[in-house]
Order: sequence, then structure tokens, then C-alpha cells
Amino acid sequence: MSSARLYDSIGATYTVTRRTEPRIAGQVWAALGDARTVLNVGAGTGSYEPADRDVVAVEPSGVMRAQRPAGAAPCVAATAERLPFADQSFDAAMAFSTVHHWPDPVAGLREMQRVARRVVVFTCDTSDRSWRHRFWLTRDYLPEVAASRVGLATELARAIGARMEPVLIPWDCADGFFEAHWRRPEAYLDERVRRGVSVWTGVGADAEQRAVRSIRDDLASGRWAERNRDLLDLEAAELGLRLLVT
Repeated sequence: MSSARLYDSIGATYTVTRRTEPRIAGQVWAALGDARTVLNVGAGTGSYEPADRDVVAVEPSGVMRAQRPAGAAPCVAATAERLPFADQSFDAAMAFSTVHHWPDPVAGLREMQRVARRVVVFTCDTSDRSWRHRFWLTRDYLPEVAASRVGLATELARAIGARMEPVLIPWDCADGFFEAHWRRPEAYLDERVRRGVSVWTGVGADAEQRAVRSIRDDLASGRWAERNRDLLDLEAAELGLRLLVT
């Protein structure tokens, strides 16, 4: 399924749980450097668009475009692989938690390099063999995710000559992306939280309900806390999230 069709299907309530996490936003905006003009590719509702720069957004999903707030940056209906802009039109191009949905991520990032002098991409590094064991949700409840290519950071960094920066997830992360509730497992029992994350749609209803039942049972029995006692006092977790910066 294309990213446009996916988010036309699941994106109607996206703004309920997906909001800007200021500490992660600060890292993204710092990586943009002194860029004054910024292209946001796969922009969704525009959560991480810097307010103090001249931003143009690209988003293929009409449902997502319709949820952009009043006063948001202008948004063009297009895909990453075919950006409708001239070479070097922008100081920087950014993409936040979207490249894993692109049909051809390498082609999309090369298009970003074509239209901008700097590229900043937020994604997840699943090429690390230890990744599937880092996060209890994939390790203990969703093996379907651990076996899939959810992120491509190492491969993409190599393809476009980018450096990688780790992105830590604060325990009280405001943005409800897949890994955000690593210290708040009860959040994954909330269907609104799950509907704001494409991973749950990707694994299918049977796997989703199996995981929810198991998490609920393990919270009630104390098994989750016993398994994950090392997380309970952490302020931030390293779960494979990365910024790629060229």
C-alpha cells in the first residue's frame, strides 16, 4: 500500500496522539543548521516544521493535508520520489518518521538531495541485529515487527553519504509514535494511541489484539514490571531512532 493510501485510511485521528515532542524537535531543528528555506517531505500534519523558517510541505495523503492547522506552511500534493521543485531550491529538506512508507526510500532521499543543500531525516535503524531485542514491545509481544524492515537508517545513510545521530526518547514523550510509550506500557492498551501508529495496521488485527491481551495480562500480573525493571528509573531510552544528516 502506498503511503498516501495508508494515511488516507488510518490518518483521520492522527492529531489526537501525534504531537510535537519539543526535545526531539530541538534536535531536528539544530540539524537544519542555518537553513532559512526548508522543504518538509512526507509532512503529515506538520508537527515538526520549524516556525521560524520558511517552510514548504509535501504530503501525498489528502486526509493528512486536511488536518494541517490554520497558518501551517503551504503544502503540495506530491511524493518524495518525484518532487516538483527545481534543483537546489531549498537550503534544507527534512523528513520525519516517513521514509519507511516510501516505495523507494533511496530514490526519495536522492530527490531531497537534488532540491536541497542539506538533508535531515528522522527514522529507525533496524539493520542493527540487537534492535529487535531493545524494545520490549517488539521483543515480547510483536515478533512480526521485529522481523520486518521498519526503518532503514544504516542503509540510507550509506546511500546518501549521511552521518547518523542517535535520538533518545524521553520517558514522557509527547509524540505518540511507536516507541514513545516505552515506560508507559498501559498506553498501548488505548486504541486511539494504536490508531496513530501505522505499525499496528501493518501487523494486522489478529497480531494487534494478541499483543494487547498479552500486555494487559502482564500488567495485571506484574510480569511486565518484572521483565522491564531496568527501564523504570530511566529518563530517556535509546531504541534505535536516528537522525540522518548530510
